[in-house]
Amino acid sequence: MALLTLTELGKIYASEGNVAVGIRGVNLSFERGEFVAVTGKSGSGKSTLLNVISGMDTYEEGEMTVDGETTSHFSEAEREEYRSKYISFIFQDYNIIDSFTVLENVELALMHIEDKEERRRRALELIDRVGLSSHVKHKGSKLSGGQKQRTVIARALAKDSPIILADEPTGNLDSESSREIIKLLKEVSRDKLLILVTHSLDEVENYATRHIRIFDGAVASDTVLRAFTPVSVENITEDSHKTSKRSARAKTIRDGIHLGAAIFKAKPRLSAFLCLLMVISTMGIFLITSLLKIDLPSSKKNMFTHMDGRVVITTESGRALTNDELKSLAASHGAKSYMRYDILLDNLCYFTLPVMDEYGFYDFVMMQATVGEDFGDNIIGRYPTAPNEVFLYLPISYKPTFGKSEVELDTVLLHNTDLTVVGVKYYYDNNLTPKCLFTEDGFKTATATYYLTSSSLIPVVNISEKNNTGIVEQISLTSILTSFELDGDEAYVSSRRYSDLKATEQYSAVLDVSAVYYSYNYYYVDVESSKNLMHHEVSDEHFTSASPGLISQTMTYGDYAVISDELMRSFAEQMLSDSYKQASLFFENDKAAGAAAEELQKEGYIAVPSYTEYTPSSVEAIIGIILALFMAGIWLAVIIFLAFFVTLCTRRALTAFRNDITIMRSMGTPTSVIRIGAYVRMLISLIPAVITVILFAVLIFTTPSVNGMFRYLYLWQYAAMFLGMIILTAMSTRGQMKRLFKTSVKKSLVGGGDQ
Repeated sequence: MALLTLTELGKIYASEGNVAVGIRGVNLSFERGEFVAVTGKSGSGKSTLLNVISGMDTYEEGEMTVDGETTSHFSEAEREEYRSKYISFIFQDYNIIDSFTVLENVELALMHIEDKEERRRRALELIDRVGLSSHVKHKGSKLSGGQKQRTVIARALAKDSPIILADEPTGNLDSESSREIIKLLKEVSRDKLLILVTHSLDEVENYATRHIRIFDGAVASDTVLRAFTPVSVENITEDSHKTSKRSARAKTIRDGIHLGAAIFKAKPRLSAFLCLLMVISTMGIFLITSLLKIDLPSSKKNMFTHMDGRVVITTESGRALTNDELKSLAASHGAKSYMRYDILLDNLCYFTLPVMDEYGFYDFVMMQATVGEDFGDNIIGRYPTAPNEVFLYLPISYKPTFGKSEVELDTVLLHNTDLTVVGVKYYYDNNLTPKCLFTEDGFKTATATYYLTSSSLIPVVNISEKNNTGIVEQISLTSILTSFELDGDEAYVSSRRYSDLKATEQYSAVLDVSAVYYSYNYYYVDVESSKNLMHHEVSDEHFTSASPGLISQTMTYGDYAVISDELMRSFAEQMLSDSYKQASLFFENDKAAGAAAEELQKEGYIAVPSYTEYTPSSVEAIIGIILALFMAGIWLAVIIFLAFFVTLCTRRALTAFRNDITIMRSMGTPTSVIRIGAYVRMLISLIPAVITVILFAVLIFTTPSVNGMFRYLYLWQYAAMFLGMIILTAMSTRGQMKRLFKTSVKKSLVGGGDQ
């Protein structure tokens, strides 16, 4: 059975309403072992015949049979498979991939060999066979015409296809090179069908076994030049291509990865440009995402600050809980601890730092107060042991302020109360709320300070002279401050008019500290402090030393009292005991908290686990949506610009490989392999961008001076960012490949017109 049979084969071209006949009524039959020379005038249909036989072009009439299988019904994918199995094409214009080396050009046709070492060995053997061993690492663009043609012949042989088609392979060569190429073709095609189109029969008549002359699209003559011995070869399609679909897919992926890596390496400058493009684009997405704080509006929010195992409790009647009552509830329901006044758990403390910024303002930080929390052993300093001591858990951006290896800034101001910083620990995630850790007494003092400075309480101090005239002055204070240097009921009053007040035998001063609540309920704490005032001269110097730094500077515009922390807690507790209605119980975990809350509700209490959510008001939700949409709009505009930029540049980069891809298609390289190769090339280009972003993120979030400038991003955000870049480049590559594969191989090839 003939290897290739053409029966009444015809090819018609239609363009802009004109119809032209390429070939018509061709009846030919070919065997393995034949060397067929095809001649004819320019435009006679020689190249059209080769294009149809190669499957690079379709035919409209007749039938072409290969190894007994008809091909008229072939789809584009089936023609691609046919070229892959049967055809090796040698072009007049070489169609060598200039950016590939000689070795890479030949290896491209050997991708069916999975073993890399075997593939390399086979390629080197073929290169040696065509006499190019000394040019293995030379790129195609650096070769002479004869060397390019030898490379293409080696590449054609590498496919080991039963049919070799050569379209005027010596057309651009000198006579000596032409003779060498023809002789080489004869040697390497002894067991194959070689169909060679030539403008001169003279150069091949010593080797050709058959001469076919084409005239006006038809076979004018078919002459046997010399006898040949048909080669008996088993049908190559029976065994070598019998693989499972899974194995075929795996091979396609492997070949695509290999091709993509080769394409990336072939043009280093263009690949470097692509890498730079991906770095710029990915960094742009990273910067805009970390600089813009986009919080998607949530339909639910936590009612209280969530702490694992916390239950917030109050009474249905609205009465305040007593300490004994809480203690009893904690014991009966298995709570680890309880907190009577938990106002600080759901509010942030305002800490002022004695450090001025460039504009002359004091720095400040809002912190979540906590007690009993363990931040691990990797800390600077120690945990607090006294009420006036505090441990700070801060973003790393505060490291220059508080110290790297030891606590350097040891004083902070909590609502005008001096605290000593005894320890600090830094973290990288600047989305987290900073925390300040107190002792139990320190937490109570902080609660009192927060409550008295943030509520509607108006402190009043009465200064009385105990003589015959009675009260001579009453002073309204701007603040009541805490001093940990005072004990018990010690207190001082700041007033310019009394700054030089001295105690005498006939006078004694009484400090009557009162507070007026907004509902006009009165709470009194009387402090008999005449003895203390008699032993101290009340002066500016005293207050500067008793409450250093900021107190003397910030409180010069009004009068204030300085009292001990014990007195502050006592004063606040008297007011909180009647006005503050909620408390907190702490259990092992949220599950235990939820179960305890249900039991407490059965007992008549209002008990809510801290993880309980509520629906925000319509106004709050609308404002959140507007802000989120505004920020998202800015982010989206930048992303669209970057996407357009990436798409434009990747299209241009792919266009630079257009001819290379077309050559691969003409070689029979599967479209799926080429597509995967294009995607792999773009993915490789993304690797430097991923590495750059990761290194940049590590650098900025571990560098204190810049940590606070960018919003800390989480792993899922980086994953989304990189996935988005992958999708963007994949879509751009897909669009370009789709346009490229719409054009037939024949039209895409340089010099692929009919001759």
